[in-house]
Amino acid sequence: MSEGEFRKGLDALDSGPAESPKEAPSPPPQPEGLPPHPTVEALRERFVEAIGRHVMVAGDEHIVYVDRDRSLEILQWLRDDPAQRYDFLQDLTAIDYGNGVSLQVVYQLWSTIHKRNVRIKVELPLDALELESVYYVWRASDWLEREVYDMFGVVFTGHPDLRRILMPYNYAEGYPLRKDFPLRGRFSRAEQTRRALSMKTEDHYSPRELEIAARLGQRLPDVMPEGGPGIPSPESSPDGRED
Repeated sequence: MSEGEFRKGLDALDSGPAESPKEAPSPPPQPEGLPPHPTVEALRERFVEAIGRHVMVAGDEHIVYVDRDRSLEILQWLRDDPAQRYDFLQDLTAIDYGNGVSLQVVYQLWSTIHKRNVRIKVELPLDALELESVYYVWRASDWLEREVYDMFGVVFTGHPDLRRILMPYNYAEGYPLRKDFPLRGRFSRAEQTRRALSMKTEDHYSPRELEIAARLGQRLPDVMPEGGPGIPSPESSPDGRED
C-alpha cells in the first residue's frame, strides 16, 4: 500500500461513513403465508390503523411495527390485557440501519403467563427522535432507555431521570451507535486529548450528583487521588517510584 492510499484510509476514518442514499417512503408489504400469532391478530383488531407491517425472522420471531403516537397505549395494553399479559420486558434497544431516514426503537416482550413472545418496533424520523417512556409500565426500562438515549439520541419523554449512562454527562461528540458517527469521534485527536487533560474532579459527576452532594454536605471523592495509577504521592520519589 502506498503512502497516499494509507493517508486516504486514515482520512476516511476521521470523516466517518458516507451518507447512505435516502430511501423513498413506500407502503409496507402485506404479510403473506406467515403463521398466525394471537397477539398480532389482537393488535390489528383493537388498534387497526395504528398497527403497521408484521414480519417474522429467525423462524419464529414475530415483529410488529406500531405507530409512534400510540406506542405507549399499545405497550401498556400488551402488559395489562388478560389475554396478552406481557409482564416481562426482556430488552429495549434501538437500531440505525443507516438509511438516512429513520431509526427503530425495539421492545422485546415475554409473557411469563402465556409463555410467548413478541417484538414491537417503533420507527422514528431522524429529525424527531422523541418517544414516550415506558418507565411506569416496566421499571426494567429505566437504564435501558437511558442507554438508548446515550447511544442513539432518542429522548424518552416522561422518564424520571433521563441522562447519559455510559458516556460522560458532558460528552459533546454525539451518539456513538449512530451510523453517521465517525469511527474516531467528531473531534480531532488533539482536541480529545486536550479535553481529557483539562477535566477536573467535578467533570466526572453529573449536575444532579453535585447538587445532592452539596445538600448532604458531602465531599466529592477525588477521581484521581494522589498516589493513584500514574500519580505520585508526596512520599514517592520524583520519578514516581516508592523510596
